[in-house]
Amino acid sequence: MPQFFTASDGARLAFTDEGAGLPLLCLPGLTRTGGDFDYVAPHLAGVRLIRPDYRGRGASDWTGAASYTVPQEARDALDLLDHLGVGRAAILGTSRGGLIGMMLAAVAHDRVAGLCLNDVGPEIHRPGLERIFDYVGRNPTARTHRELATALPRLMTGFADVPTDRWLAEARLHYHETPEGLRITYDPALRGAFLAAFQGKPVDLWPLFDACADLPLALIRGASSDLLSEETAAEMRRRRPDMVFADVPGRAHIPFLDEPESLVAIRDWLGRLA
Repeated sequence: MPQFFTASDGARLAFTDEGAGLPLLCLPGLTRTGGDFDYVAPHLAGVRLIRPDYRGRGASDWTGAASYTVPQEARDALDLLDHLGVGRAAILGTSRGGLIGMMLAAVAHDRVAGLCLNDVGPEIHRPGLERIFDYVGRNPTARTHRELATALPRLMTGFADVPTDRWLAEARLHYHETPEGLRITYDPALRGAFLAAFQGKPVDLWPLFDACADLPLALIRGASSDLLSEETAAEMRRRRPDMVFADVPGRAHIPFLDEPESLVAIRDWLGRLA
């Protein structure tokens, strides 16, 4: 069951806090919840797993499109650490969560012990963005979890050898089943906030990546990712040749994190933190 805390602007936000050891703040993808890390959690030993639901997602308050931004979500992450009395945490960031992690490395460097990025970097490949534009804020046409699970292997191009029960677990994690059909687990207003963030001239995010220069760093990439290009991953590795890196076969955006390649990278990274 989730716990709740009050963010600095009064929003009531949900989180889970499990285990003991190194504080590991797990930041999910754009439309996701702390459930993003359900698959990897059983494989992590010796860590305190802290998993928030961003505002507007999961069990957290819906606070409106204007508040669904990376800077606000970074502030919320710091508020959560303050609430828990955690001075410094490692960050495992999936997609949007990785962008938030890089921002925290830039604006609250002393609070970040290390950063592991799951299929995201300082350049967002346009095809991946356009795919997200298509679905964010919209309910699927499938009416049941099982119907969606049957469709996902066709819809999720770039994924291979994914068991049927994993697709069903994904459907249950990210959609509510109702008499009217499947419904998203987040505020539909997130769509407007996300589209607005990518209008106009692109923002240079490389300074955020470079802010991680002295932190233990890892990058996990889906080998078929349409969001993190091979070229961007190569430049990240050029700038940080010591960065732990895994290119996960049979995965696009995003790896589930319990693949053998992902687990090797995460454990290597955690070892460097220890």
